[in-house]
Amino acid sequence: MSEEQWTREREAFLSLPRLAGRLTAELILRSPQGLDPCQDYAIDLRANKIAAIENMGATQNQFDAIDLSDNEIVKLEGFPPLSRLHTLYLSNNRIARVGVDLSQQIPMLKALYLTNNRLKNLADLDPLKSCKRLTHLSLLGNPVSKNPDYRLYAVYSLPALKVLDFRKVKLAEREAAEKKFGGKDGLKAREAAKTFEVGDVGAGGGVNADPGADESAAPGGSGPTPQQLLALQAAIANAETLEEVARLENALSNGVMPSDFQI
Repeated sequence: MSEEQWTREREAFLSLPRLAGRLTAELILRSPQGLDPCQDYAIDLRANKIAAIENMGATQNQFDAIDLSDNEIVKLEGFPPLSRLHTLYLSNNRIARVGVDLSQQIPMLKALYLTNNRLKNLADLDPLKSCKRLTHLSLLGNPVSKNPDYRLYAVYSLPALKVLDFRKVKLAEREAAEKKFGGKDGLKAREAAKTFEVGDVGAGGGVNADPGADESAAPGGSGPTPQQLLALQAAIANAETLEEVARLENALSNGVMPSDFQI
């Protein structure tokens, strides 16, 4: 399926009446699926008012990427073993907890986008420690991102992480994270960091705070959409000059779309 056919099928599907609340095998089978702009075989399950992840065995382990953005999911769990899946889009849900078995369910997970959810405490990130291949993570718009130790804690806990909240993880950050949280003294620092309390979560997910107050966030407070991420990655793959590759990779890392970039 070409990118143009993928787009047409997705738009046609989104125009259908929504069957709210359940992620059924029927919904999975009739949802748009095909090669996305990154040439990953993907399924689009956006905006179905899904409250829980279930019946994912119906995917038959066919997909590299699954898009579950813009639903009402409250816990990241419920996957059968999916050895092929490596990218999950879950922005704009109500996720407040990550299942402890996630790494066993999705052993190849390398990119997880949880922008605008309800993860509140640093301890909520601990189940991700076992995701040894996780290189890209977004938690913008989650209450936990307001914790002053959040970024260093995430970098320490996830050694393979390369990009956090659309910003490249720098060597200086890795060194600072190890200094603060490593070794015997680091145990006390980790436990102390987890006691930080953040504000209440708003009704639509995210944080009841001024978006401009989070210096780690991209402009606008939520970062690029999944479609923009895919388009940027595809543009990098098709770039003809090193300068263009560098410019687009910088935009991808910083979460700032170039002003002349069109999807």
